[in-house]
Amino acid sequence: MQVEIGVLGAVVAWDQVGAAVDLKGPKHRELLARLVVARGRVVPVSSLVDDLWPEHSRGSVSAVRTFVAALRRALEPQRPSREPARLLVTEGPGYALRAAPDTVDAWRFEDIIVAASAAPPHEALEMLDRALSWWRGPAFAGIDDEAWVRIARSRLEQLRLNAIEQRAEARLGAGRAADAVPELDAHVAEYPWREEAWRLLALALYRVGRQGDALAVLRRARSLLLEQLGIDPSPQLRRLEVDILQQADRVSDDPGASGPERVWVEATAAYGRTVAAHSTARLESTVGLLRSLALTGARGLDAAREQRVSAITAAEQLNDPELTARIIGGYDVPAIWTRSDDPTQAALIVGSAERALAALRPGSSEATRARLMTAIALELRGTNSARGPETAQEAERIARRLGDPALLAFALNGVFMQTFHRAGLAPERDKIGAELVAISTRHGLVTFEILGHLVRLQAHSALADFAAGDEHAATADRLAERHDRPLVRVFTQWYRALRQAATGTSPEAAEAAYREAAASLANAGMPGVERGLLPLALMCLRVWHAIPLRFDDNIDWGPYTPWVSPLVLLARDRSTEATVALRNMPDPPRDLLFEALWCLIAQAAIALDDRIVMTRARAALTPAADELAGAGSGMLTVGPVAYHLDQLGVALNRTR
Repeated sequence: MQVEIGVLGAVVAWDQVGAAVDLKGPKHRELLARLVVARGRVVPVSSLVDDLWPEHSRGSVSAVRTFVAALRRALEPQRPSREPARLLVTEGPGYALRAAPDTVDAWRFEDIIVAASAAPPHEALEMLDRALSWWRGPAFAGIDDEAWVRIARSRLEQLRLNAIEQRAEARLGAGRAADAVPELDAHVAEYPWREEAWRLLALALYRVGRQGDALAVLRRARSLLLEQLGIDPSPQLRRLEVDILQQADRVSDDPGASGPERVWVEATAAYGRTVAAHSTARLESTVGLLRSLALTGARGLDAAREQRVSAITAAEQLNDPELTARIIGGYDVPAIWTRSDDPTQAALIVGSAERALAALRPGSSEATRARLMTAIALELRGTNSARGPETAQEAERIARRLGDPALLAFALNGVFMQTFHRAGLAPERDKIGAELVAISTRHGLVTFEILGHLVRLQAHSALADFAAGDEHAATADRLAERHDRPLVRVFTQWYRALRQAATGTSPEAAEAAYREAAASLANAGMPGVERGLLPLALMCLRVWHAIPLRFDDNIDWGPYTPWVSPLVLLARDRSTEATVALRNMPDPPRDLLFEALWCLIAQAAIALDDRIVMTRARAALTPAADELAGAGSGMLTVGPVAYHLDQLGVALNRTR
């Protein structure tokens, strides 16, 4: 696998495990940058000399060759000395960078921008979010401001600004005008001469019912253009102003303006006129809105989490436990990952839910009680609290007794989240997923139908039944596309990376799949899933295939730090510290990665000949002897549990 090269910021390169490659000095970086700009074309040595040394000497040609040789050693360290270079090649009168298009961030950025222009709004939005996240600073930062780099930098900067506006347009097309406003507001402040940005900002404000603000924006744009540039606004800006003044049913210049946006603006305006500002009905109505918001994607999920706590706090201040219970229990957003995105917030919600539950009158709705208890079970996921399984089981009993399918689906989600009390429970979780699918299909509960397929995908991955896993992934993707659930694709893409790791013959291909999946997870609004997951996946792959572990010192292992530390320290020849870390390590949390973490612990214990930890690891893993370690997460695997049990058995039977 080739290294990755980055120029959207400082000029850098990363090896296969994400560690920074030492590119030597500034001229080495400048030479690499010049070849990136050529995008695979041959750059004659004479051109390199002229571009890198405007006042060059007779020794400049030799210097270029020296720098090329050093870069080759850095970028292809495993290449035998007599074998021709495959990445930085000699051809004709000069050199060319023959990297794969997806291994250079600037090339990848240009390609995805073009692809996004032809994609549907939701898909384009995801692509543009990913592409813009690759920017680490000004392009080619640190390179001297010569003519060639000025041109390349300016071109990439214009593409970046176009992409920001393209993303705003995708948000409008996806019905997310409110999300587009803050970024566009900052964008026009920094780049006031971009008329398209002014048009999009005014259009976004109009779409969310802020006609006055939209008109003010257009007038501000006209004033800037006339007073400082002496030009009239474009026909598109003038036409948009007329449309807004007439409160047109359709914004003529934008095909994204459609019935749903008009209905939204009119309905929210009517709600604002009709429902009293301090009515509790306003507070209760936010729950459905927040539920929908959480399912729309990254920013929606972040906003829903934040506003949910605000709604609960407001309800508690009214001293109405019934209202608080409805606010907490009505947020029935399905959960698939066993680690909370915000443990502090989860603890606050549990506290509010317990207070409401204790204060409910004896005659209160049983369904309300069951929803509160399910909320507690979900927020306590990934903890060792006995209250989690207790509330999950009681909520399930109530839901079954009441015969309420929506309530039962929600309660089964809580049961699933508390089904990790030991290893080897994939078959049990598969039964929960199957019931979720059956109930949801019969009663039109789409979000829980998707959840059921994801639960089954995880369970069949653990059992190495990838034919069934593929079916559930495909069904989840179809449902997500039909019902606009963009976050589902994050989990199915990670599943396919896991499948590559579990069934493929190339660890390098699996690493590439994991990295691509990690890019889709970045900025998805799920820090509890994202943080530390990619390095953990790469470590598991390398441990399974006995590939030497090499990781950068700055890697954020996130919540997995205690359980990976011994292996990281061993890889750095710090066995004494590794021994201490292993002895002081807590048991892994009982969650989707329970078996994977125990396998990593087992390998560290074998390396350090710690028989006590080896014995504990064998006891913990034995119930999952027929499963793939970690694959129950639907995200990663460290190979068959039986493989690790065999190694533990051999190590424990050794005579000291």
